[in-house]
Amino acid sequence: MLTIGQLASYAGVTIRAVRHYHQIGLLREPERDASGYRTYDVVEVVRLIRIRTLAEAGVPLARVRELLDADPETFAAATAEVDRQLRTQIRALQEHRRRIARLGSGDSLAVPEEVVDYLDRLRATGAPTALIEAERDAWILMAARRPEVIPVVIAEKVAQLADPKVLRLYRLIARIAENWKDEELLRETADLMSELFEEAAANGDLDRQDEVTPDAAFVGLMDSFAEASHPAVARLRELIAERGWTGWTRVAKREP
Repeated sequence: MLTIGQLASYAGVTIRAVRHYHQIGLLREPERDASGYRTYDVVEVVRLIRIRTLAEAGVPLARVRELLDADPETFAAATAEVDRQLRTQIRALQEHRRRIARLGSGDSLAVPEEVVDYLDRLRATGAPTALIEAERDAWILMAARRPEVIPVVIAEKVAQLADPKVLRLYRLIARIAENWKDEELLRETADLMSELFEEAAANGDLDRQDEVTPDAAFVGLMDSFAEASHPAVARLRELIAERGWTGWTRVAKREP
């Protein structure tokens, strides 16, 4: 006969584990002998080893009792189901690892792959880090509020990067990041933005803005976020207003 410590040692578990198995009913708790000790025989040793083996194989303790007492056919079916569940968990963990690996630069946090690709392309144009980070955070908001529009909007943004005027705009913004109080630079940027707005209006692009940002409250949130991201934004809004445009996230021609 074995003491609880000897039982645990034979089965390769801790005394605490043995007591836990007693509590949840997986292992019989023997009566105390005349000396006041609980002693175990070989049957408990074998059962405890089987419990440990199943648990180490990934079988939830809630299902261990079912497998311990199952006939061969039921045991095979149950282990097949446990295996399926484990494979599902493994795939989920692998996906978590993939996402963690993508978080190195921070760009991929809470945004879809299309946005990460766009930010990489934007970075390749020489756009300043401050602009990349502001764009990323704005896309986090957009992805949370309107995830369904991301693929279409990002495809348009990527296409715009082939436009020399858009690239020039990003170069101007890069200069503003270094000297945002340069009024001449700000006015040049506002002129170019106004020109791009005129082209977007002529192409019908501005008419589709409501499909992307129909929620006035969300537009207000994005506008306030933009102004908080850099002090030049407020001045640029004033300058484009002088040129007949209202808004920032959603732009419109001012009524005459």
